[in-house]
Amino acid sequence: MQELLLHCRPGFESEAAAEMQALAGEQGIAGYAVTADGSAVVRFVCPEEGDAGRLMRKLDFRQLIFVRQWALGSWLEVPAEDRISPIITACAKGPIASQLWLETADTNDGKALAALTKKLGRPLESALTKTRFVRPAKAEAPRLHVFFDSGERLFVGWSWANNAAAWPMGIPRLKFPREAPSRSTLKLEEAWHHFIPRDEWDSRLAPGMTAVDLGAAPGGWTWQLVNRHMKVTAVDNGPMAKNLMDSGQVEHVQADGYLFKPKKPVQWMVCDIVDKPARSSALLSRWLTRGWCREAIINFKLPMKQRYREVMQCLEHVQDALDAADIRATIACKQLYTDREEVTCHVRVLHAGSYRVQ
Repeated sequence: MQELLLHCRPGFESEAAAEMQALAGEQGIAGYAVTADGSAVVRFVCPEEGDAGRLMRKLDFRQLIFVRQWALGSWLEVPAEDRISPIITACAKGPIASQLWLETADTNDGKALAALTKKLGRPLESALTKTRFVRPAKAEAPRLHVFFDSGERLFVGWSWANNAAAWPMGIPRLKFPREAPSRSTLKLEEAWHHFIPRDEWDSRLAPGMTAVDLGAAPGGWTWQLVNRHMKVTAVDNGPMAKNLMDSGQVEHVQADGYLFKPKKPVQWMVCDIVDKPARSSALLSRWLTRGWCREAIINFKLPMKQRYREVMQCLEHVQDALDAADIRATIACKQLYTDREEVTCHVRVLHAGSYRVQ
């Protein structure tokens, strides 16, 4: 197994490749990326035997920005008349798995293979369970990924639950709440799923907490905060949805989100304003270094070119500001499934110099 298969958003293959190339270089591991524009997948090949697995172990998946999901494995050519037997043979070369995930690229061509994967899913899982290559009782075991590039070309690989996305292809199954005023509400929900362990939601997204939503109208992100029973200051010159204002949990301030200053610190600041990423990273730095919030989620809208470089510059700017203010914090960034030409950044302040954020 000398290759990592990386899922990403269509059109961001070069960013995922650049990110993996940079990280491999930092680890001293030789490898190269194979990309095709619009394919939604990247192959990262490590010529030296064992290096692909070593790279996967050394990297923290949660720190990957443009990679939605990954798997360690190799490619397989299969005949249309019998796809299952070659997959079984390939599985003999890898670890025992806890579950089987059949995947395709997140493209129209990938979706066209859905009928095939659905037809093959049950008999393949039955065969793998019978041969003991998949053992559902072994919850700690890796997940087996069978990725269909076509009906005859497959990638058979594995990922580990503690260092990969929790969903096939890295795509969460979120349901749009009918009461929410815009589909952007799913961005914040997915961000919480990605950045906050589920067993910490009750303490970090607790009822009664205070939050500020910058660029709130019509209230997609505010709805998520209200749904967690928080008190929300929604900042936007545009109108807010009536059902949110009727909740009694929202104060609407008609102002420019970039100029707004809270009267007192809050637990959460969230922001989804369309502007240059450098301006948004400066906004984030200001809120954190002045102690205005404890945690923040903000979207950086990306330019058409040098997007990976732009993201890294934004994150460095935030880290430099925190260091200068003697603030210890965790910073993470991800291009979520619900993101488009943007990435989502999360920062949590742990300790702030001579004071603690209240």
